Amino acid sequence: MPDTSSTVGDLVAAFLDACGVRTAFGVISIHNMPVLDAFARSGRMRFVPARGEAGALNMADAFARVSGGLGVGVTSTGVAAGNAAGSLVEARTAGSPVLHLTGQIERGWLDRGWGYIHEAPDQPTMLKGVSKAFFRVGAPEEALDVLREAVQTARTPPAGPVSVEIPIDVQSAAVEIPESLVAPKIARTRPAPADLDALAEAVAGARRPVLWLGGGARGADSAALRLADMGVGIVTSTNGRGVVPETHPMTLGAFNAAPPVEEFYGTCDLLVVAGSRLRGNETLKWNLGLPEIRWRVDCDPSMDGRGYTTARFVQGDAVAALGGLADRLTGRLRIDPAFAADLAAAKQAAEVGLRASLGGNWSAVLDAVKAHFPAGSPWARDITLSNSIWGNRAVPLTGSRQGVHSLGGAIGQGLPMAVGAALAEPGRRTVALVGDGGFALNLGELATAAQEQAPVTILLMNDGGYGVIRNIQDARYGGRRHYADLLTPDFAALCASMGVRHLKAAGVEAFRQALPEALDGDGPAVLEVDMAGIGPFARPFAGPPVREKKGSGGKP
Repeated sequence: MPDTSSTVGDLVAAFLDACGVRTAFGVISIHNMPVLDAFARSGRMRFVPARGEAGALNMADAFARVSGGLGVGVTSTGVAAGNAAGSLVEARTAGSPVLHLTGQIERGWLDRGWGYIHEAPDQPTMLKGVSKAFFRVGAPEEALDVLREAVQTARTPPAGPVSVEIPIDVQSAAVEIPESLVAPKIARTRPAPADLDALAEAVAGARRPVLWLGGGARGADSAALRLADMGVGIVTSTNGRGVVPETHPMTLGAFNAAPPVEEFYGTCDLLVVAGSRLRGNETLKWNLGLPEIRWRVDCDPSMDGRGYTTARFVQGDAVAALGGLADRLTGRLRIDPAFAADLAAAKQAAEVGLRASLGGNWSAVLDAVKAHFPAGSPWARDITLSNSIWGNRAVPLTGSRQGVHSLGGAIGQGLPMAVGAALAEPGRRTVALVGDGGFALNLGELATAAQEQAPVTILLMNDGGYGVIRNIQDARYGGRRHYADLLTPDFAALCASMGVRHLKAAGVEAFRQALPEALDGDGPAVLEVDMAGIGPFARPFAGPPVREKKGSGGKP
């Protein structure tokens, strides 16, 4: 018999359980308590109380990226939902399947503009602007259908965050819970067989084919590896890192716009772009010279011809498309015998160029990180100098669920993302690369890490401010440095107040000695790196590289 003594809050908990959700993140409030009370009473849900809604949704986003499942974040209405907006933008940029559950005031007062506590004028419009979709549960009997559609929408490629607003009186209303709850299926767009046949013919006829993998190809690891083993060259966006292990001899990894790699593209006779928007900051604002013949595979038809012209577009989910392509190409490729060596030389030259931009001391820091990085662990990175110069491509990733990065380019998301990643992979230690400026933006989430005993090591690069902004001011504003120097906390005292292990390195040798200890033990640890003690980078980083002259196929 169906349960007739339960509330909509209980239904939410039971449905998420049926969807395999065992962890959720959020901030408790008077306008979401029926749902969170149900989470606790169910005994199946771990709720992580973040210190702010922005951090909670960053955690849910990272949890989804690393686990491959659904991330869930719970907020209150009004300002609380607004606090989550930036993190929803990030999840949408990264294509992360996130369910944002937000409370709402009672239906009787809703949308009347009488100044009810926690009311926001036209909240649906705000959430529609930052989410893939928005739903409001208007009555208890609508709740299950809305939840099903919301979860299916969030997980269907192109995946993204979906916001569901549930008024407080609906949350606490009685509702029947069916005896059997089933998670909605992911609706994947399968490419037409004729399109895959044509794509396979094009690749089979090429001697030096390259496959560019984006975030939409995450999960296609097996098929992409088969293609690499056949001799197809691989290059990835930042969000596609690790789909093919970056230790594989046929991948350039994320060295996608380095000058030696661009020169290599000029020798290639076919480029297949799968699940990538070819974002501006990774293509020199669409001026990067790519191979002349370009095919595009994407579930979103609006990607056809976007940024670069396309010889032919194949509509379909990249995971399904790459599997079908690999099946069709088995035993058919006739790759140029010099192709693999040329690809390896281009990657090596790109790595040499990166080392030259670092200088000796920072190269030694990179070597230490590579030597001690826990195999297979999540690698979470904020927008900071060290990530932009080396963290986003020089530490090899071997799986598509390892890389967690602020794709939207906003600082401050690295720390909460690291917490979400660590709780998604409790058997592994997450490593996070953050700067002191971004770290301060969501500093309260260090308390969340401590409370949850999240297994995360934070490499805190401290230069006393916004280093990249200083470099831009030096390069483009006549050295007039304004607003980039910050008062930073005493991080050792701060960590001690929360019971978080703190280590500090003021030089290369100190970093080498401290890193293994920071990667050991339980719970969170912070390794603070005095960047002045390490010394300056050999080549200042002043934002993503740009080019005035157009490359091959770009559009204004």
